[in-house]
Amino acid sequence: MSGEFRRYLFPHDHPRLAGVRGLDAYAYREHARTPGTFTGGLVEGWTPLYLADFRGVTEDGVLREGLYPLTPAEPGEEAPVAAMVAAAADLLAALDDDGRARISSPVDAVEWQTWANPEFMQFDTGLRLEFQPAQVRAKALALVRASLSPEGADLVHAMMLINGFLGEVVDLPTVLGEWSYNIALYGDPDLRAPWGWQLFGHHAAVNCLVVEGRMSLSPVFLGAEPDEIDEGPHAGTASPFGERIAAGLAVMAALPPEQRAAATTYREMVDPAMPPGRVHPGDERHLAGAFQDNRVIPLEGVPVAGMPPEAQHEVLRIVEQFVGLLPEGPRRARLREVAEHLDETWFSWIGGHSPGDVFYYRVQSPVLIAELDHHCGVFLDYSTPQPFHVHTVLRTPHGNDYGRAWVRQWQAAHGS
Repeated sequence: MSGEFRRYLFPHDHPRLAGVRGLDAYAYREHARTPGTFTGGLVEGWTPLYLADFRGVTEDGVLREGLYPLTPAEPGEEAPVAAMVAAAADLLAALDDDGRARISSPVDAVEWQTWANPEFMQFDTGLRLEFQPAQVRAKALALVRASLSPEGADLVHAMMLINGFLGEVVDLPTVLGEWSYNIALYGDPDLRAPWGWQLFGHHAAVNCLVVEGRMSLSPVFLGAEPDEIDEGPHAGTASPFGERIAAGLAVMAALPPEQRAAATTYREMVDPAMPPGRVHPGDERHLAGAFQDNRVIPLEGVPVAGMPPEAQHEVLRIVEQFVGLLPEGPRRARLREVAEHLDETWFSWIGGHSPGDVFYYRVQSPVLIAELDHHCGVFLDYSTPQPFHVHTVLRTPHGNDYGRAWVRQWQAAHGS
């Protein structure tokens, strides 16, 4: 535990904090929509995007067909669907009729695309966990644990715990809490037919779909400010992004100078050479964040296939970290899928590449986008990116975010 973030605490009565202290999630949502404010501008820009017909992220605007054939999972690669169905049934049983109606949407509903990672609740999709009984909260987390790898479930819960810790540190417990998250179910829990769940809120958003024993886990957003808990009942929770950061730096260290220079699209985190809009007010350098379901993200940097073996190994270590939320079987399938497209995979970098530097990187292929970025302060007082504020995004390009390519194939095959 470094406690470095404590150097950047706002005074308790600073307007950034005092202006929202005591507001609940719904009152804060209205406050965040105020025209002319920072958050109001974000809401204005994001609101119309989710209504667009879903196509998927691409590198050139052209969807590639045939990347995601819907075939039953290979032996040893099956998702833990039976356990997920049982956990979902337990969650639904703990709700009344109104709760079951509110948490449930069709498997292809546009509401999938309402997830977001800011602290304000732009869309109240599903159920807000902070207003649910402890039993419902526990069963929601049990569904997450039944679906993900043990380390993946721990990572998601760590984001929630750190969010609650931040709320304690800045005395905003009604805005930043362990349970300041929405959960939704899509489709009817079933052993073969498509269905899934969604959890989202500040610094954590996970979208999980299963069909025919296969699992799609994307989009996924995980972040933290700060990236540690240095006191209280959960003290000792250290940076959950250490391996992702170390692997990125290791890629750059393993590249020869000419490839390192080619991988570096911009040397500074806010670079004079950047085109207008390259640094977004909310996403900063991220390109594949919330509401960017149809974004065109051109390839940048260097092709992984031309890297030295050691650098290729570190790129794959990044991928392993990002897909580590998947349980063992679907993780094996996902890594195989990524490996099959390694000769079409690119790596790009922004910022410094020495230990302690802040930076952004992206691994991009036809079947995966993984981004990591260091950010400026939101509830702590710093205007340049710091190592203890990290955002990460995982996407499945060309139409299989939310398992949508598989859902469409299932519906075509079953006339639904």
